[in-house]
Amino acid sequence: MPSNKTLTRAEHFVTLFDNNYLPMGLALHHSLMAQGQPFHLWIVCMDELVEQHLIRLALPHVSLIPLHEVEDVHLLAVKPLRSRAEYCWTLTPFTPQFVFERDAQVERVTYLDADLFFFDHPKLLLDEFEHSGKDVLITEHAYDPRYDKSRKSGRFCVQFMTFSRTEAAINVMHWWQERCLEWCYEKPEDGKLGDQKYLDQWPTLFDAAVHILQQKEKTLAPWNVRYFEQKGGGRTNPVFYHFHGLKIISASRALLYSGYAVGNAVDSIYRPYLLCLSSKFTLLKQAGIQITFLAPRRDFLSRCLNLKRSILGGMRYADFPQDTAEIQN
Repeated sequence: MPSNKTLTRAEHFVTLFDNNYLPMGLALHHSLMAQGQPFHLWIVCMDELVEQHLIRLALPHVSLIPLHEVEDVHLLAVKPLRSRAEYCWTLTPFTPQFVFERDAQVERVTYLDADLFFFDHPKLLLDEFEHSGKDVLITEHAYDPRYDKSRKSGRFCVQFMTFSRTEAAINVMHWWQERCLEWCYEKPEDGKLGDQKYLDQWPTLFDAAVHILQQKEKTLAPWNVRYFEQKGGGRTNPVFYHFHGLKIISASRALLYSGYAVGNAVDSIYRPYLLCLSSKFTLLKQAGIQITFLAPRRDFLSRCLNLKRSILGGMRYADFPQDTAEIQN
């Protein structure tokens, strides 16, 4: 059984996003407020605008990390060579370090992608990690065999990763940081892709330090939700869902996913998330903050149409629910 200390201490999480992803970042925070107490969320602000907006919103249990405060000479040297997404990936291995440097009392920190949403307490995953006795936690993509992209994108997903304040974990983190400074691009090359394919080496290089989460059915995403739904007799019970590919097109419409079939998740998982996002639109409007919408690029739409015609893939748009009374700001 986990210790009383584990049950009562605040878990520390860290994420990073710019103003384009502010509504999703707010939804992530909302889900932690509902499912993750006690917690503290650290947000690396990838632009000054999102920093200003988050200061105005003053979210509870949140600390902001302005980008200019953590960019050292090594990060600044590669920044002009990377796209916005590539630079975010380059920074990801540094985010746990940013937290450790700011609070000497933090014993472990879990990196979260900003497009995660919790449906149950992350403690269910962190207890398994604690019981493993290891120093770093990583999660697999756990692909539906029909959508297996592990050869290109990697066996593991940079979505939910825990680092303890131990020498072994710091060694893994520093190795990852060095690799991403050397190469971190949105293209496959020599067995690499962004920050993610590097994780494939960890079970070999750092076997004594790294624990691979066994509860794959608790970490769902478009690429595996229908598979685990079918294995579960038509039901899923995730700790979190990774809303990969979801695009907020306007205040009334979103592209939910493309290239996958998600089964009953449209109602059981996507609808609650859309309700939450809609409530965050209201919150932002009340605060006088303009929302940035991400219209899909023409080439992206072309790929989606091709996927829609395929047997395995599809895409789905949805309107945001207007009745958000059940969601509290």
